[in-house]
Amino acid sequence: MAEAHGPAYDNGERRTRSIRDNRRHQWEKDRARQPEDQRRRTGATERETGLTSQDLVFHAAYRKVEADDDLADAFGVAPGTPLLERTHRTRCAVECSPLSLITSYLRHDLIAADPALLDAANEPWPGGTQSQLHTVGIELDRIEERLTARSPTPGETQRLRLPPGTPVITLRKISYDVQDRVVDVTDVTLPGDRVELRFTTPLERW
Repeated sequence: MAEAHGPAYDNGERRTRSIRDNRRHQWEKDRARQPEDQRRRTGATERETGLTSQDLVFHAAYRKVEADDDLADAFGVAPGTPLLERTHRTRCAVECSPLSLITSYLRHDLIAADPALLDAANEPWPGGTQSQLHTVGIELDRIEERLTARSPTPGETQRLRLPPGTPVITLRKISYDVQDRVVDVTDVTLPGDRVELRFTTPLERW
């Protein structure tokens, strides 16, 4: 993937490119049970950009919310069900804009047994969400991703510092556990000028 890493430039501003490959999910699952010192060495953002953790500035904010109709439908729960909303922003240290806008939701009742999962001060969590879920005995079975391209909102244009005419790609990622429960719903807004999406589909042999 290294050929697509590195900066793109618009009006002299550096904009690091990233490659999002769907094989990342198995990579994350394989890491979820590794020792913490191994999980701390790198993360999904480093994998997709070619940067190191020292190159990145990470911010996370948590709050408890109630599921609206959209999220209730995605989770298969009643509206008003308590969720943990997590907002993540990661940027290259020498750049002004984040690589993407990420808001994820976890069912509060499934993770409350581990108070560490409710505290944003523990971010970035070594090994990411699958490792977090592993602490409360949750193993993912599959991940569904839905992609849509559209024009950005004025707020997205400002936060992502998008060049004029640049579209965004919106991604909704729905994670199912081995009990067929939806345990994580994540909405990602990706800047169209600095991300490449790759899909590799293994095929069973005849």
